[in-house]
Amino acid sequence: MSTTQTEKTSESRLDDDSRPFGWLRALGPRGRRAFGGAFGGYALDSYDFFTLPLSMVAIAAYFSLDSGQTGLLTTVTLVVSAVGGALAGILADRIGRVKALMVTVITYAVFTVACGFATDYGTLLVFRALQGLGFGGEWAVGAILVAEYASTKHRGRTLGGVQSAWAAGWALAVIVYTLVFHFLDADTAWRVMFWTGALPALLVVYIRRNVEDAPQAAEIRRTSAERGSFTVIFRPPLVRTTLFAVLLSTGVQGGYYTLATWVPTYLKTERGLTVVGTGGYLAFLISGAFIGYLTGGHLTDRLGRKRNIVLFAVLSAVCILAYTNIPAGADGLVLVLGFPLGFCMSAIFSGFGSFLAELYPTAVRGTGQGFTYNTGRAVGAFFPTLVGFLADSWGVGGALVFGAVGYGIAVLALLGLPETRGRELV
Repeated sequence: MSTTQTEKTSESRLDDDSRPFGWLRALGPRGRRAFGGAFGGYALDSYDFFTLPLSMVAIAAYFSLDSGQTGLLTTVTLVVSAVGGALAGILADRIGRVKALMVTVITYAVFTVACGFATDYGTLLVFRALQGLGFGGEWAVGAILVAEYASTKHRGRTLGGVQSAWAAGWALAVIVYTLVFHFLDADTAWRVMFWTGALPALLVVYIRRNVEDAPQAAEIRRTSAERGSFTVIFRPPLVRTTLFAVLLSTGVQGGYYTLATWVPTYLKTERGLTVVGTGGYLAFLISGAFIGYLTGGHLTDRLGRKRNIVLFAVLSAVCILAYTNIPAGADGLVLVLGFPLGFCMSAIFSGFGSFLAELYPTAVRGTGQGFTYNTGRAVGAFFPTLVGFLADSWGVGGALVFGAVGYGIAVLALLGLPETRGRELV
């Protein structure tokens, strides 16, 4: 038996739902290295993003900002991420997934560190916007890289595994935040948080040495005359898919980033928690998020992409309303409800990597996925800003209900998209 046949036999034995993490074994050695690169890139992408929300109270005090101005810092990151996502998607289709992944990681790392040197609000706003260029592209490129290695049977849970990296990076950011703000004064601590954003530089070395594009996808990309063509995704038969995918991404990410941006501030200003107390409450939220990503990945393979999104859109909206209407003094209930809130608002994302990858052909998969996911993120970014402007009159907790509106938009968007479970990537 040849080496190739032996590897295939080994892979088929491991491709077993009854074995823990069979989906990861089924990727094969090169696929697992690609998974490691994408997982690490997304975890550090998350880490660099959360340096802002966690430091927001200190930054607002340092620069004397109101709620609208602090909300704008998140919004500009997400708006510019649409440009970064579209550019990274085109790069992924033209120069390859791995090279584009390295470009995005270096970009978000450099400008996160630069934020720590900002001397005024305007400079911080510019650096945060430029950070959005890399932030916007990393997930789409990494998700496509792994999707093209994953089998049809396991693609949902495999991409759900990549999504779980967001919770891992979030958790790391909370741990570092708790330590930094405990030992340093707030005016110095927020700068140190941004400077730790240099960590992704180490990941680039790993990706460069160990990760490569899936061979079959790379061959299709090289031989296609339309690879990386932005106009193709706005022509029939893809234009309808593109428009509804943007609407879907807008709804889900509008709901998510409203919570991700404002829950730390809500816990401090309206629940009166200390830095250490906030970290403890967020631990429940993040634990729920990590398990939610993995669970949602399995469900998206079993229920289908659309049913998984509908299920968790409804549950996420219910959790938001419950979380923000807990009576004063019931801090234990805030702690308990943090877990299902994190679980539901994360499980809804588990199918995104596989769903968007399956909606587009290989030649424009990066372009389509990069544009739709990040344009939705940019439009959804106005939800946190709206909460910021309403927070002064409604309170942060009251304004957070707009996150539930986003999930309603996502459910409506699914009416215009096909179910793709079982679809081969061509």
